Amino acid sequence: MNQCYGCSTCKSADKPLEGFIADLPMETSHHRVEGQSTKCAFGLQGVCCRLCANGPCRITPEAPRGICGANADTIVARNFLRAVASGSGCYIHIVENTALNVKNVAKTKGEIKGINTLNRLASIFGIDEEDVHKRAEAVADAVLRDLYLPEYEKMQLTEKMAYAPRYKKWKELGILPGGAKSEVFHGVVKCSTNLNSDPVNMLLDCLKLGISTGIYGLVLTNLLNDVVLGEPEIRFAPVGLRVINPDYINIMITGHQHSMFTFLQDRLTEPDVIEKAKKAGAKGFKLVGCTCVGQDLQLRGAHYTEIFDGHAGNNYTSEAILATGGIDAVISEFNCTLPGIEPICDELKIKQICIDNVAKKANAELKEFDFENRPAVTEEIIDEVIEAYSARRGSVPLNLMKDHGYENTLTGVSEVSLKNFLGGTWKPLIDLIVSGDIKGVAGVVGCSNLTAGGHDVLTVDLVKELISRDIIVLTAGCSSGGIENCGLMTPEAAKYAGPKLRAVCESLGIPPVLNFGPCLAIGRLEIVATELAEELGVDLPQLPLVLSAAQWLEEQALADGCYGLSLGLPLHLGLPPFMTGSKTAVKVLTEDMKELTGGQVIINPDAKESADILEQIILEKRQGLQI
Repeated sequence: MNQCYGCSTCKSADKPLEGFIADLPMETSHHRVEGQSTKCAFGLQGVCCRLCANGPCRITPEAPRGICGANADTIVARNFLRAVASGSGCYIHIVENTALNVKNVAKTKGEIKGINTLNRLASIFGIDEEDVHKRAEAVADAVLRDLYLPEYEKMQLTEKMAYAPRYKKWKELGILPGGAKSEVFHGVVKCSTNLNSDPVNMLLDCLKLGISTGIYGLVLTNLLNDVVLGEPEIRFAPVGLRVINPDYINIMITGHQHSMFTFLQDRLTEPDVIEKAKKAGAKGFKLVGCTCVGQDLQLRGAHYTEIFDGHAGNNYTSEAILATGGIDAVISEFNCTLPGIEPICDELKIKQICIDNVAKKANAELKEFDFENRPAVTEEIIDEVIEAYSARRGSVPLNLMKDHGYENTLTGVSEVSLKNFLGGTWKPLIDLIVSGDIKGVAGVVGCSNLTAGGHDVLTVDLVKELISRDIIVLTAGCSSGGIENCGLMTPEAAKYAGPKLRAVCESLGIPPVLNFGPCLAIGRLEIVATELAEELGVDLPQLPLVLSAAQWLEEQALADGCYGLSLGLPLHLGLPPFMTGSKTAVKVLTEDMKELTGGQVIINPDAKESADILEQIILEKRQGLQI
């Protein structure tokens, strides 16, 4: 492994973490940023096409068309559609696995921990089954049926799940999705060589993929998880690298599919397994949260206090978490699991196991999750992790950060727990918005990256700017991990808020930033927005609500963004998608979208300028509502 003593690293909003990484005797993504600082201008603009053997073709003013005749508008829209289809496919994979797990739990008469959510879904779907397990199976089957429909048959649950004014708008625009898996297939075909060359037509398909991604991959994944994993409960919990307890055998989990971990996490708390750990010299087992699945476990942490130690950090904190030496195994099942952790795991003798082959790492053992065989696979995993612990502890030095993070971070926030906290109604929140004590709501969501100012820099700076203007912030995604590790989700963070929002936070004992959990929980934010709009009798674009994916990272984020635009919400990005080479695409997303759905894309890398723009939009929305 490269020795990086004295290497420069990218900035981080989390200064203790930045210092820790700078002193590591190993290379991380934070060290590699400088070596990748020179970017391909054609790639940045999205005007490079390598779909056929005549390419790669690069569009310039002197060569405005590729060899086939495709211009910048076609190439950019085609590349963007391909990326959105890929991102949507990731989310549909997640909701499919989640629905299958709910179905299998129901068929085997397993525990239904979220009966209220199950009843809520059954009511929405029109399912009338007296037996709770048959009801859960019917709910799962309804979701799976929609996922497997052909592209030319509209999904049946879309109308049931969507806000009526939005559904009407989607129908008018002709963007109601067919079967979600088929829509991904359709999108990939559509942007292949010498097929579609109409950029507006392809961008409309991106909106269609956004709708199926949002309703199924985001909203329904959360609710299905609630059925079998338990509903979120508001509580205070520790976050940061402080959660790593070296007295235990520590397993870091990464990915997005919490329902794939539940059998293992329950088994790790049983007496015979704890006894195995004790014989190896540990007090027992602990799961350490990382990336979105860690956020999801944190969200439901009230149900798993015995096994879950806390959420340590987001995707670009994962290398530092491992570098502490206190992690004995990594179990992953989806993305945000950086390839850069592989050499660190090798050097520190950390066992790597993947339980979904889509996330297979080069030096990891593949033990695919199979519902029927999960007991046997779980025992294999436990034995191998104990073996790794015995082999490495004592020979690998510990480099812990016991003071990193915070003890009293508010978590467990959902559309239900927040409403219950407010007394079972949104009226207190609406009253605060109407009075101006809360000027508006900003959803700061999505990923963390290392290029928009550094690790979580733009995200944290933007959040501080927004709350200073009495705008409450709701978060979901890897961005949440950075924000919480910077202390903005503790009650003491009220001091950063404007005077009116600070008074609200202090009276309620809450922070000015509320964490809804993983990127999947963007779907929960949509439910909150919909219920607020319904209560006010308006459509979503009329709300004093803005979105920011300040440090978006990957294709899934682009699919998320398309959902936000389909909902008619203003969407801020710190970095543009790779499409600035097309004047048509830029105009559609930043200007024409206002007429299509009510949404718009705003690109700005500066926190203060971005906050100015978002605040002005909120003020205009307030004026429109005459408040």
